Amino acid sequence: MSKDTLRQITNVVSVIIALTVNILASTLPLNGQNTGEISDRFQVYFVPAGYVFAIWGLIYIGWIAFAFYQSQPAQKENPRLRRLGYFFALSGVFNAAWLVCWHYNLFGLSVLVMFTLLGLLIASYLALNVGGSPVSAAEKWMVDIPFSVYLGWVSVATIANVTSWLYSVNWAGFGLAPQVWAVVMLVVAVIVGLLMMLSRRDSGFAFVLVWSFTGIALKQAGTPLVAYSAWAVAVFALGLAVYGIIQRRRVTA
Repeated sequence: MSKDTLRQITNVVSVIIALTVNILASTLPLNGQNTGEISDRFQVYFVPAGYVFAIWGLIYIGWIAFAFYQSQPAQKENPRLRRLGYFFALSGVFNAAWLVCWHYNLFGLSVLVMFTLLGLLIASYLALNVGGSPVSAAEKWMVDIPFSVYLGWVSVATIANVTSWLYSVNWAGFGLAPQVWAVVMLVVAVIVGLLMMLSRRDSGFAFVLVWSFTGIALKQAGTPLVAYSAWAVAVFALGLAVYGIIQRRRVTA
């Protein structure tokens, strides 16, 4: 068996493992706890409305699309996929591991696992050079966009994970109110989006931020400071997404 074939098989197996654990987390559920129910324990403000988590359906579709695409014989020697190596496969393992940590109340460990997952996705994104080189329509929809959406969501989820863990250990926030920290986190997230736009013109990443910020604004409607700030950064992120689309069309025109 060649190294390329082994890599293709490993990516498919990783998707199967990650999907299985994600499904079991909801259907069993793991440790008798629903993922959303655990999140609701934390009285933090960097949390979106429940409907926002439907984005996982899109992420799952992206996993499957990527697994199918990269497994084709024609993609065996694809230089981008060769550079990706096993980063994506490892990300599937850490995605599953995060769910186990979260459902068994290992919140501190879940932060370490989430940062590792984020690091693997950043490494995958850079190895694929998403947004940095022209690709076919098929590769754009089955490789680039799935990785943009996944990285965008995990970037937001990492901030939320850290915020929840700090709440669980009764962190005082250096004297700042939780609402103020939520605004700080929103600003950090939108700065990340701005950097992604300037370097990659990645509208997919920006649209994930719009989706997440809008959900936070609706969830925290009773807290004006957080809600208005979330609406503001959502509009800004939407502007970034539109800008990215316009710039890409100019380049390809």
